[in-house]
Amino acid sequence: MTSSLSGRRVLVTGAAGRIGSVTTRHLTELGALVTAFTNVQDDELKADRIVVGDTRSEQDVATALEGADAVVHLAALAHPGAGTPYDVYTINVVSTFNVLAQAGALGVERAVVASSINAFGVPFNPDDIRPAYYPLDEKIPSDVADWYSLSKQNDENTCRMAWRRWGIDVVAFRFPHVNTAEILQRQAEGYGEKPAGGVREGWAYLDTRDAAYAIELGLTATLSGAQTFFVAAGSTNAPYETEALLDAFAPGVPRLRRFTGREVPIDLTAARTVLGFSARHELDLPTNHLET
Repeated sequence: MTSSLSGRRVLVTGAAGRIGSVTTRHLTELGALVTAFTNVQDDELKADRIVVGDTRSEQDVATALEGADAVVHLAALAHPGAGTPYDVYTINVVSTFNVLAQAGALGVERAVVASSINAFGVPFNPDDIRPAYYPLDEKIPSDVADWYSLSKQNDENTCRMAWRRWGIDVVAFRFPHVNTAEILQRQAEGYGEKPAGGVREGWAYLDTRDAAYAIELGLTATLSGAQTFFVAAGSTNAPYETEALLDAFAPGVPRLRRFTGREVPIDLTAARTVLGFSARHELDLPTNHLET
């Protein structure tokens, strides 16, 4: 497998994580020289170089960035309950600033950052609210009431600052729930019984292999600036027609267009046209009649 990444040094933070381990292997298979930066020792990592450290540490990040041509920043506490509110917010925000600031100052030209669908705040909001409209898109109004979503929103601000300050081009991905095909299948079975739980994120999902593929495109696409993209599978992980789901669980929410079959109610136009991204691994689910 040949790629423009072949022979280039790519730093991947959070390399032992769910997305990080798959991305590290994928980039290595493309011929990249991967520096895997992790806070835990993992002998299974497929990387040219492994650095164990803390993404909040200036020295650890400086060591990890040695020789880097590009950066993939995935290290984070991944949901509000992953630590105390203070830890979730500060670890995520300080890590992103530290990595991008040092990479930018060194003249690294491209970074890919894991943001989240939660950056607009609605999925984890403790109040019973819905998105402002469907399909979700990169301009959707935010309503943030938890520290994890706030950290992801401010990570995107850091991406824009880093580009303005140092000229480093940054791609931020608003990932939905990302997991293995097996776990996604089990989640889909759960939504078959209780579909209401997925309404605020549009029943969106992404296979870890497709997350790694999106990251590859984020590293290699011709673009400039700090850009944010929703990425997701083109279909939902609920075995019902999207229109029926929205009729049942978001009846008062405006729809900017209609949806066909199990089409995910997220506008994926930017990822498709700018990056050339289309998910390769989607769930093969039936389309059942929704009874409410």
